[in-house]
Amino acid sequence: MALVSTKEMFDKAFEGKYAIGAFNINNMEVVQAVTRAAKELNSPVMLQVSKSALEYAGPEYLMGMVNAAVEETGVDLALHLDHGPDLETIKKVIDIGFTSVMYDGSHLDFEENVANTKEVVDYAHARGVVVEAELGVLAGVEDDVNVAEEDATYTDPDQALEFIQRTGCDSLAIAIGTSHGAVKFKGEPKLRFDILEDITNKLEAAGIKNYPIVLHGASSVDQDTVAKCNKYGGKLEGSKGIPVEMLRKATSMAVCKINMDTDIRLEMTAAVREVFVEDPAAFDPRKYLGAGRDAVQEMIKGKIINVLGSDNKA
Repeated sequence: MALVSTKEMFDKAFEGKYAIGAFNINNMEVVQAVTRAAKELNSPVMLQVSKSALEYAGPEYLMGMVNAAVEETGVDLALHLDHGPDLETIKKVIDIGFTSVMYDGSHLDFEENVANTKEVVDYAHARGVVVEAELGVLAGVEDDVNVAEEDATYTDPDQALEFIQRTGCDSLAIAIGTSHGAVKFKGEPKLRFDILEDITNKLEAAGIKNYPIVLHGASSVDQDTVAKCNKYGGKLEGSKGIPVEMLRKATSMAVCKINMDTDIRLEMTAAVREVFVEDPAAFDPRKYLGAGRDAVQEMIKGKIINVLGSDNKA
């Protein structure tokens, strides 16, 4: 098996009314957790890497771990750049073997976002790599993304159609109320499914069929995991994520890719904290990181079955 493009993954997901899980990786334990869960459940997955993760682990180390995971699991994986900030970074990851990239120009004005995204698309497509873009601005904090709630904006459906037509991007991340980080809502969670439906209808009316939509900031922030973190010394106040039933509804529509990073961080942190508290003499990293890896693997399996519906779809 090999690193693959997302095109076939998304085509199958759209037709099958399920979504591909896109899980952020930073170290060996998370790579193993995600890919072993995917193998166990025969599920397609995307491993995605932020610029911060590239700086933390190093591109060559990340590529080595991902290639080892392909060899170990025999599962087709897509390797994706998350929130690519510029063409220079995007060129670097394409050159070392990434099969999918995201250019995030959502903070720019519309015309500049279009121009930059088109430049990325031209470079990537010439090398057989697919491109995700973003229109609309999500609130929240995650790695290099830091947007105040008052600065968030929903995606405009008319602009979405124009943007896709002019840039040729292969998938589009939209803003319908999801948010980065562990505190996604102060009140009741609400997603604008009317915007998602309007975008899909406008695309189909324009002859753009089965177009994959992406949701960023879509961790559920499981309250049991938050409670466990806090029980063992954490201080996560007001943490609240996207309800599972809302994510399921999104997968039944045009959403083919759901990003999850915060849930991985919380699960790993809770497991490591538990080891330190329950066994204060523990000092072997394999013990506490291994516990974190196992916890993340079980969590990913739950996401694949209960949220994404992508089990037995590889």
